[in-house]
Amino acid sequence: MGVFLVHIIEEEVEMKVKNWLVGMLLLVLVVLGACASEEGVAGADEVIKIGTLNFIEHESLAAAEEGFYKALADNGYVEGENIEIESLSAQGAQDNLNPMAEQIVETNDMILSLGTATTQALANAEQEKPIIFTAVTDPVDSGLVDSQETPGKNITGSSDYMPIDKQIDLLLSLGENAKSVGVIYNSSEANSTIQAEEAIRLIEAAGLQAVVTTITSTNDVQQSLMSIASDIDLLYVPTDNTIAGTMPTVKDITIKNQIPTVLGAPEMVEAGGLATYSIDYTSIGYQAGEIAAEILKGNAEPATTPYQNADELVLVINEEVAEALGIDPKSIKIPE
Repeated sequence: MGVFLVHIIEEEVEMKVKNWLVGMLLLVLVVLGACASEEGVAGADEVIKIGTLNFIEHESLAAAEEGFYKALADNGYVEGENIEIESLSAQGAQDNLNPMAEQIVETNDMILSLGTATTQALANAEQEKPIIFTAVTDPVDSGLVDSQETPGKNITGSSDYMPIDKQIDLLLSLGENAKSVGVIYNSSEANSTIQAEEAIRLIEAAGLQAVVTTITSTNDVQQSLMSIASDIDLLYVPTDNTIAGTMPTVKDITIKNQIPTVLGAPEMVEAGGLATYSIDYTSIGYQAGEIAAEILKGNAEPATTPYQNADELVLVINEEVAEALGIDPKSIKIPE
């Protein structure tokens, strides 16, 4: 009987020890899970996959992308160490955006979206993973967020909304006797349409005629611009992704016809325009990258993180184009 009782007591002790160990294991798993959730999109030791989707490749969007990943690196998120980057471009083809958006959200933890059309495609493809945009002109009117202060969804970032009034003031200062101003843009790009409509309103409010022509692809730029070249004294081009990829054509036509041109983005000026008073795309990309870093750290969520407007504006002049137009670059001043 004594031996039998000893066996029973040993079994009870063994069972209690096992139950205690299982309980402790469950507690450890709960704590680890909580820590992982506090670390943000991925755990501290995990490699985070970030996908970049671009509508078309040109200097402005490339600058914004560079700024984004510079900000991540400054916050400890470095490609090849703790992040992997997958980049896709629709090459300016609207039909490519939706399938590419579905593809890139499938395999990545966070998405960098360059431009309005790209972000709209991603918003339709993914409603949970964080989508960080940059170079989006009006996120509210584009249906991407509920408001600037409270985006309300899985999307936030930085806007490239331009000081259109200052740009038109700059343009009109380049042609005191001008009577007509051309406006060319891609009517299928929401960001371009918003800027162009505001520019047309301001041109007409100043008592000048707005001569408008629209395009839908890079193939249309030369013909559309040539069709109005003889009827305009000045030209305004918004931050249009399609036209940005054809700036050598814009440069040739405007110089040949002696048409001073103000454009939306500094990179478009450097590629063949005359001047702009605009945002710095590297800077707004960096702003978006800082937002992304806070989300990755678990310190913020897209739904409650306000999207940002540009912190700084710059006057950019292409001296080569100015001289070809017979304009002294030093005479071009920042509008008051």
